[in-house]
Amino acid sequence: MSSTYEGGYTEGGAGYAAAADGGGATAAPSPYPDVSDQSVGNLVGQLSTDLSKLMSQEMALAKAEMKEEAKKAGVAAGMLGGAGLAGLMVAIFATVMLMYVLDTQLPLPWAAFIVTVLWAVVGAVLFAMGRKKLKEVNPKPEQTVESLKEDKEWVKPQKN
Repeated sequence: MSSTYEGGYTEGGAGYAAAADGGGATAAPSPYPDVSDQSVGNLVGQLSTDLSKLMSQEMALAKAEMKEEAKKAGVAAGMLGGAGLAGLMVAIFATVMLMYVLDTQLPLPWAAFIVTVLWAVVGAVLFAMGRKKLKEVNPKPEQTVESLKEDKEWVKPQKN
């Protein structure tokens, strides 16, 4: 019985070993290919080919997964954009309604001025809060930089 593995290895009868009791019984076939007749250079070449193929397959899988996730994110972003537009419309109509409510007590120009000042205050507060939060952002990936420094220090003794 001979089986061929994806990397080009073949396994024949040498994959079976005699039992320790000497009774001639055979153990289960070895899960590893018989490579005793292949050179080290050939094995290294096959290993390189197999690793290259594995990396290509992993990259293809990652691309497929990322494409699917990007599609989901695109749909979600579209829904959030629609919600933002609906929120803007609510704000516009609430502003108009507030102007007309104030118009019952004040002339319309004054009502519009009060609503405008109210929106200016809301905008200024949001701007100040956003600016403060933005100053707290650190674009440098500190953990990654530290990890890379540790890796560099680990590799130095390995090279020598």
